Amino acid sequence: MADSFKIAQVTAKILIVDDDPELCEMLARGMTKRGFEVAWNTSASDAIAMTLRSDLDVIVTDLNMGEMNGLELCERIVANRPDVPVIVITAFGSLDTAIAAIRAGAYDFIPKPVDLDQLEIALARAAQHRRLREEVKFLRHAAAETKHFEELVGSSVAAKRLYELLEQVSATDASVLITGESGTGKEVVARALHRRRRPEAPFVAVNTAAIPETLLESELFGHVRGAFTGASSDRVGMFVRANGGTLFLDEIGDMPLAMQAKLLRALQDRTVRPVGSDSDVPFDARLISATHHDLESDIEAGSFRQDLYFRINVIHVEVPPLRSRGSDILVLAQRFVDRLARSSNKHVGGLSAGAAERLLAYAWPGNVRELENAMERAVAVTRFEEIAVDDLPERIRNYRASHVVVASDDPAELQSMAEVERRYIARVLEAVAGNKTLAARILGFDRKTLYNKLERYALDDRER
Repeated sequence: MADSFKIAQVTAKILIVDDDPELCEMLARGMTKRGFEVAWNTSASDAIAMTLRSDLDVIVTDLNMGEMNGLELCERIVANRPDVPVIVITAFGSLDTAIAAIRAGAYDFIPKPVDLDQLEIALARAAQHRRLREEVKFLRHAAAETKHFEELVGSSVAAKRLYELLEQVSATDASVLITGESGTGKEVVARALHRRRRPEAPFVAVNTAAIPETLLESELFGHVRGAFTGASSDRVGMFVRANGGTLFLDEIGDMPLAMQAKLLRALQDRTVRPVGSDSDVPFDARLISATHHDLESDIEAGSFRQDLYFRINVIHVEVPPLRSRGSDILVLAQRFVDRLARSSNKHVGGLSAGAAERLLAYAWPGNVRELENAMERAVAVTRFEEIAVDDLPERIRNYRASHVVVASDDPAELQSMAEVERRYIARVLEAVAGNKTLAARILGFDRKTLYNKLERYALDDRER
C-alpha cells in the first residue's frame, strides 16, 4: 500500500520506506508541509519496484525492517538506480551503523527520533545532489550546444541580455565602452564584436595600463625617426595599424589625464600626429574601450575627462559578473576542462557532482579568469576521470557565503537600523566590486546620498 501527499509547489519527489505505517504518515505529513511530494510504502519489495518505474529524487528508508533491512534495500537501489540518493534512518545511531550505511551506498544517515528540520535539510541536499549529477552528466553536450555569441557562451538571463545587446551593437561602427569587473572577459566581448562586424580586418589591442606614460603616446600615435633617444626609425602607431578594423583600448580608466586630452583630439579629428612629426595622419578604425573603473566616479574625482567619456561611451556594454550567471559557471568550467585535458593529454571527462556544487556556491571575485585558473589547477592535479572536490583550490573547497544580518530572538544580539544599513551598503559595494554608480542604483540612492553615507559610516576601502 502507498499513499502520496502533494502541494502546489514541489521541491523534490521522495519515497519513504518503513514497515511502520504510523511513522511513514508522520514523516510524509511533515515533509509535505515543507514542499516535498511524498509517497510512502511499508514493503521493501514494493518500494524497489516503485523505484524502478517512478521518477524519484530521494529515497528515505528505515534500517530495521522485517522483510528486508535498510542496508540491503540501499544496496539494491544503488545497484539498480545509482542516480537516486538514499537516506537511511535508524534508532541505532552508532558509528559502526553509520559506516555500514555509507558503505552500502547511502547518501546520508539520520538517527531516530527523526528531527523533521534535520530531515528537510538532508532531503534538500540529496535532491540538489541528484540534480547536479544529472546536470553534470549533460554538461559536455550543453557546453557544445548552449547559446553563444561568437566565443561567448552561456544560457543564463544575464548572458542572453548581453547577446541581445551585442547583436544590436554589431550592426554599427559607433564607439563602444565595455565595463565590468576584472576577469569577466571584456576583451573577449570586444573581439566578438569585431569578428561579427569586420572579421577580415585587423584587431589591434592595447592595454593602456601596461605601457609607461612616456611611451604611451608613441605606441598609440607612432613616432618619426629621431623623435627621442632610441627612435632609430619611423614607427606606425596603433591607430593607423588598426585602419579598416578595430582599435581596442583596454583599461582606459588608467590612462593619464595628459594622454586623455590627446586621445580626445585624435577621436574628434580622426587623425593622429606621430611623436616628433609636423603632419597629421588620418585613420579609419572603430574604437572599443574597456575598463573596470567606475568612470562616473572618476569624473567627479577629476581623474577622467567628462568630454572623453562622452566620446568613447556612445554605446555602453556592461559584462555581468560570473556569480550572476548561475549554471553558466558549469558550462564554462566544462569547456575549460575539455580544452585543458586535451592540451595536457589527460583523460578527464568533466566534473563530479560535489565539485559542481562547490563551483556554484563560490562567489568568484576573479570571475571567468579565476574559473579558468581553478580548472587548470584541477586538471593538473586530478588522478581521476572526473574533477573531484579535493582537486579544487582550497579557497573554493572551504568557501562559506557570508550573511549581512543574522536574525536572532535575543534582544542583546539585535542591531540598530543604522548598523543594518551600514552592513548592507558594505555588502552591496563588495558585490559590485566598489562600483559606486551601480551600488547607488541598487540601493535606490542618488550618488551624493551614497557618498554621504559612506562618509557617515566610515566605509573606507579597507573595510569594503
